[in-house]
Amino acid sequence: MTYTPEVPADATRNLSQANLNALAKVLPGLVGGSADLASSNMTLMKMFGDFQKGTPEERNIRFGVREHGMGAICNGIALHSPGLIPYCATFFVFTDYMRAAIRISALAEARVIYVMTHDSIGLGEDGPTHQPIEHLASFRAMPNILMLRPADGNETAGSYKVAVENKKRPSILALSRQKLPNLAGTSIEGVGKGGYTVSCNSTGNKPDVILIGTGSELEIAYKAGEELRKEGKAVRVVSLVSWELFDEQSDAYKESVLPAAVTARVSIEAGSTFGWEKIIGSKGKAIGIDRFGASAPAPKIYKEYGLTVEAVIAAAKEVS
Repeated sequence: MTYTPEVPADATRNLSQANLNALAKVLPGLVGGSADLASSNMTLMKMFGDFQKGTPEERNIRFGVREHGMGAICNGIALHSPGLIPYCATFFVFTDYMRAAIRISALAEARVIYVMTHDSIGLGEDGPTHQPIEHLASFRAMPNILMLRPADGNETAGSYKVAVENKKRPSILALSRQKLPNLAGTSIEGVGKGGYTVSCNSTGNKPDVILIGTGSELEIAYKAGEELRKEGKAVRVVSLVSWELFDEQSDAYKESVLPAAVTARVSIEAGSTFGWEKIIGSKGKAIGIDRFGASAPAPKIYKEYGLTVEAVIAAAKEVS
């Protein structure tokens, strides 16, 4: 289905489960599960039971609390047969326990889908031990892996499409705990290009400022763009779901999204700002988090850490 703004807001972890269950009906080789967090990761294929010695036809795998072993098992499944598509899940911060297995996925060109939920400070009161900060940047630095951070229903569906179609590399989907609205202009097809224009009111290809967001922060960039337009600004809002896929596009396409002549750029992402200078350039401004998180409800911590519409508007005025 296509998600419009009229469709109720939902967490991308829930939208992920809807996609997994839809794919399970048409992909008989889709198998997987969670490291004892299935009810939080939302990774249960509801029409199947648990894979056991006596029930080998079932497709839900209970990996237990052993993240590295889970990743290694999925590597073995993926490399055993190209007809099998394994997925596994935990909280995004717990990829630290399985990094070596994920690295082997990339090195061995294994199509493993890593479903990583609770992807930011937006998870709230669990606090800094559970809130990823440096993780997006670290996986963007790893060769031959797709790091995908969808913003809503369309982008979650697009991320699964990309993950299934890329047969020679693993994918990590970073998904939210908190509900996110479905935004006008998001696109399943756009995800396949890594980055694309969600909204733009400029004439030609030279907006006054470009606002770039990923995942849950695309909504913030989108709302900031709407407010700036009320003040007469020509604003482009870009979703950068996957840096790797965007890098692989033609120079002409990348120029159509991020024209070199427009140096007034603001990025917003609930994670480390490390690496964003590649996207925003020396004259842009990156809004992010370069310290550990805190235990608080998501709206409160977003405000405390400066991840707000007002902060994006102020930064846009500063750079343009």
